[in-house]
Amino acid sequence: MGLGFYLQQPFAQHALVAATLVAVAAGIIGPFVVVRGAAFAVHGTAELSFTGAAAGLVAGGDPLVGALLGSLVVAVAIGLLGVRERERDSAIGVILAFGLGVGVYLLGRYHGFASAATNILFGQIFGVSSGQLAILAGVAGGVIAAMAVLYRPLLFASLDPDVAAARGVPVREVGLAFLVVLALTVTEAAQVVGTLLVLSLTITPAAAAQRLTARPGAVTALAVAFALVAADGGLILSLVTDVKASVLVATISFGLYLVARAAARARSVAAVR
Repeated sequence: MGLGFYLQQPFAQHALVAATLVAVAAGIIGPFVVVRGAAFAVHGTAELSFTGAAAGLVAGGDPLVGALLGSLVVAVAIGLLGVRERERDSAIGVILAFGLGVGVYLLGRYHGFASAATNILFGQIFGVSSGQLAILAGVAGGVIAAMAVLYRPLLFASLDPDVAAARGVPVREVGLAFLVVLALTVTEAAQVVGTLLVLSLTITPAAAAQRLTARPGAVTALAVAFALVAADGGLILSLVTDVKASVLVATISFGLYLVARAAARARSVAAVR
């Protein structure tokens, strides 16, 4: 059975739509994650979506809804406890340690099949249902709309927070809103690559894009393009190989980053000459 056969199947079509939604949202938010140094926030939120998924299983059997609600709680907690930038990492570490403990406890209280929760850790893109796809589409639409509103003040606050505050930008509120959007994006991305590899879509494409240009708009466009290549490309390759989709997505994303670094270095060498 070839690729064409698989692409006619509903599970593959759902997976491609989900991968595309995740890639667009992750590509839009990724440049701000890199500029604001929020990689650890992505890591912490991603792992704590497991706690929300476990809670969702115990409460009503829906790990995705639980992961989304849990990520919102985590984002608000990080925003309130880590008001100052130097406090953020320690606040995330404290919340991460406690949250993972709660997640293990909740999973122990669940007497059904735990694969639905563990899939949040490792990704299960080919298991996305129509209902979950609708939720992912709503999340992606919300992320895009929120970033359209936040883009200019968030960019200002990210590049020079002191001047932004002096010019009347509500830096703290904008930062908290960004954390909420980031949490939703990370939870959405976990459906494709799992929480353990979520950095491959939310950070790596943006890091690659910033190697090629310094213009904010161009960085965002390139980050979205790289995320789409990694997500959809990895998914398609997994249909014709025996390699898990999350592994291929992470590999393609890392490959694009290496190519971008090499291109940037070659350009700088050529400019010197």
